[in-house]
Amino acid sequence: MEPLKAEILEELRQGRASREEKLAVCTGGVKLPAPDMAEILTILALDSDELVSTRAQESILALPIENFVEALNRQQALEPLFEFAAKNLAAKPGVADALIKNKNCPAEHLVPLVEHLSALGVQALMDELERVSDSRELASALEKSSSVTLEQKSQLNELLSDAMPDMAALVEVLADAEPDAERRKTLLQQISQMTVSQRVKFAMKGGSEARRTLIRDNNKVVQRAVLQSPRLTDQEVEAFASMTNLTDEILRLIGKNRNFRKNYNVVRNLLNNGKAPLDISLNLLPMLNPTDLKKLGMNKNIPETLRATAVKLMRQRNETKK
Repeated sequence: MEPLKAEILEELRQGRASREEKLAVCTGGVKLPAPDMAEILTILALDSDELVSTRAQESILALPIENFVEALNRQQALEPLFEFAAKNLAAKPGVADALIKNKNCPAEHLVPLVEHLSALGVQALMDELERVSDSRELASALEKSSSVTLEQKSQLNELLSDAMPDMAALVEVLADAEPDAERRKTLLQQISQMTVSQRVKFAMKGGSEARRTLIRDNNKVVQRAVLQSPRLTDQEVEAFASMTNLTDEILRLIGKNRNFRKNYNVVRNLLNNGKAPLDISLNLLPMLNPTDLKKLGMNKNIPETLRATAVKLMRQRNETKK
């Protein structure tokens, strides 16, 4: 059996192949790699030709689920595959995880997965607030899931609300975040009209001035979205770590994030931030170098427990050297 030519495979993927070529795939008359076969059959299962559609659906039943999972893991996977897998294979091993991990899978196709998600699966989606905010239906389904925690439910409630930003607080925040008066006015006008989900998207896709503003939004889910932005820079996180007017929750999230902790300046700034949660600070303390540890032990603006522990750790290190 000859392998299918690349041009015919592309025609099948685009729905432009002849009826004979489509039926040849459905009946196993052509040689295709397993993930390609799985994907093409899901496309043909939606074909307007009833015979092609029926044959494709029959052939799908004979394919191992692993073929679909492999196809779903590919970044070039097509939407018909996402749609078919979500509607028909959501409960099968590995399918839900593959759909969630593939960033090209539209949010609406994740809705059927929710009832099959474990707590880890729910968390994976909550770590992608932009995606959840793209579909109110997805956010609503997650909010009703038995696998969500109380904290996640609260975030989803906020995301689904139509609450507008606190204008008085926004004016104050913008005064710090954007020094240019004209840009500040434009940004104020933009954000003042945004719903929660729109502010989440703006936090993910906007510029640094948007992130500096929205990190202090009155809505926690918007604050979280800032930290998930792919455009967030190391310098911004360093600045956030030193800000005493951020919520405990945001400072905690910064301190618990492995990628952020790789930046020594973030760790140092958090430890010198008197508003950082004490349990987070105590956990980060051993990461300080001797010079910064000594300075911390003399810092009167941090909790006494942290300062005393820093002094104790410094003494222990000095004794170990002797």
